[in-house]
Amino acid sequence: MGLLKIRTAKDIVFDTFVIVFMLIIVILTLAPFWFSIVGSFNSGLDYLRGGVFLWPREFTLSNYKAVFSDITIYNAYIVTASRTVIGTITSVLFTAMIAYGMSRKNLKFKGYYMIFMMITMFFAGGLVPTYLLYQKLGLLNNFLVYIIPALFNVWNMIIMMSFFRTIPETLIESAKMDGAGEYRIFFSFIIPLSKPVLAAIALFNGVYHWNSYFDAMMFTTDKSLQTIQLFLMRVVTDASFAHSMGAQAAALIPEQAKQISPETLKLAMMIATTLPILVIYPFLQKYFVKGVMIGSIKE
Repeated sequence: MGLLKIRTAKDIVFDTFVIVFMLIIVILTLAPFWFSIVGSFNSGLDYLRGGVFLWPREFTLSNYKAVFSDITIYNAYIVTASRTVIGTITSVLFTAMIAYGMSRKNLKFKGYYMIFMMITMFFAGGLVPTYLLYQKLGLLNNFLVYIIPALFNVWNMIIMMSFFRTIPETLIESAKMDGAGEYRIFFSFIIPLSKPVLAAIALFNGVYHWNSYFDAMMFTTDKSLQTIQLFLMRVVTDASFAHSMGAQAAALIPEQAKQISPETLKLAMMIATTLPILVIYPFLQKYFVKGVMIGSIKE
């Protein structure tokens, strides 16, 4: 029978302080997101009066109807979803293969490889050399510009390598004695045993691909390759773009024209681009917590 811990006055005060402090942090974190949701469901003209914080004063769906009345957003969603799925799968697989090789004790010149990779974490060629390199490789205005440059990340490789080193060496030796080669070992044993770290790295890559807009802005001019985040950036930063969206929506929905404003359109666009990744996150959270703890505890 376990011993009951007696809570002292100091314990109660400390726990109360921690709870109150964490509640404040949660409120400060969620408040901007909640205000954006409230504003996106509020009438545009009424929102300009101010004072809309806790709930919509004049509820309307016109802002979302305006956002999704532009067919460009659907193509942007398809491009973003495609690069997120393809980019995440290829990056996790490619990085895992390199991490597995680097985790093997018998890999020759492993120290030199690590030095070369670590250098790339601190030094880069810069924007102009990168642009010229992509131009020579034929990646400009090419969907692969979203995939190939993001195939490998040194930090993700280090996290994976740390996890692979925790897998018993006897398991790999047993597989080799049964005639399994390195590829068979990797795909049949290493990958199934590495779900926590793979899920964590997949989440890192997925969020990166979904939120990325700079590569689309710098290396593509074809509107068919526009990502949802680049579309959002134009709505938020370019007032004329938001006005044109509002005018287009007003032409399609004349009776709701007064319910739309550039500010509420921006808020609705923010929620529309953020919601998908928020829906996916809870399914990967348990793996994410395990993955980020890798290497933090040494036995």
